Amino acid sequence: MERTFFERAWDVVRQIPEGRVATYGQVARLMGAPRCARQVGYAMHGSPGIAGGVPCHRVIFSDGSLAPGFAFGGPGEQRRMLEAEGVRFLPNGRVDMKNCSWEV
Repeated sequence: MERTFFERAWDVVRQIPEGRVATYGQVARLMGAPRCARQVGYAMHGSPGIAGGVPCHRVIFSDGSLAPGFAFGGPGEQRRMLEAEGVRFLPNGRVDMKNCSWEV
């Protein structure tokens, strides 16, 4: 049975290590759907979350900013979760992409 787009996105996101972040576009490229970053966002919004094994809080925008509509408590909660894993933030409130990006 073929996996749905959402399931494939969640499979990629489950591979992001603790303390690292990936962009929506990066997840899309790793899925083989490089022009589908927005759909990855929909998948993250519809994910079962940490309880379902999908660390969607580790997926952010390419400029290091957090999702304003983070589905599991807003951007403040997303930042709290990332900081708890050791992700560093710059003074402008964005993730330190140079040091925290997931390198595949």
